[in-house]
Amino acid sequence: MTDKKDDFIFGLRPVIEAIEAGKTIDKIFLQNALQGPIYAELKTILAQNKIRPNYVPIEKLNRFTRKNHQGVVAFISDVPFHKVEDIVPQLFEEGKTPFLLILDRLTDVRNFGAICRTAECVGIDAVIIPEKGASPINSDAIKTSAGAIYNVKICKEANLAHTVDFLQQSGIAVYSATEKAQKLIYDVSFTEPCAIVMGNEETGISKEVLHHSDEKIKLPIEGKTQSLNVSVACGAILYEAVRQKMAVSPNL
Repeated sequence: MTDKKDDFIFGLRPVIEAIEAGKTIDKIFLQNALQGPIYAELKTILAQNKIRPNYVPIEKLNRFTRKNHQGVVAFISDVPFHKVEDIVPQLFEEGKTPFLLILDRLTDVRNFGAICRTAECVGIDAVIIPEKGASPINSDAIKTSAGAIYNVKICKEANLAHTVDFLQQSGIAVYSATEKAQKLIYDVSFTEPCAIVMGNEETGISKEVLHHSDEKIKLPIEGKTQSLNVSVACGAILYEAVRQKMAVSPNL
């Protein structure tokens, strides 16, 4: 069964059929200790399609729907997902300077949508998010982005620290935005291949991703309020990158 308002499917057979029909699964939740032949079939299909489920107690599934979910709820997305290891080589082959954005566990749908709108406007080549702990890419996110989500590539990765390592090995510098940084955004160069990391609304960027980053950067804060909304901060950083790129290549 489906519920278009909430962008999810529930029930073992409907979820299997959705995956086989090529639907993009944003998130899937399976009840702990679920058993049976149809469940085994679902697990096989998930593995074949490299979809990682979240195992949860039945109480969490009941919060999504009170109908007969049979121990499985899958959130679907109209937005296709990509892999960063496919996109990066393609960018270099096309002679482009990779300009990427990593969102580390952003949970607010409207923040995510607003950031994707800005990212598309400034020409970000891909927005990278984790498979787990990220905002759902649903109708609210698409609406907030003014449809920009359809025009920017979204990459879902299992481990962001490993993704950072891959980017660095590919010659892409990774800058993490955190108020704990010593350097301002004006003290680093965004004109070479780079990726900018923005963190969770409450806890910021994970320690693992921070540790793997090339530089920690921050915006200057002169007032008594010590932080900006993540979508506002992201916009300020991305447009500083655009300013630097235009200073080097005015035709951008």
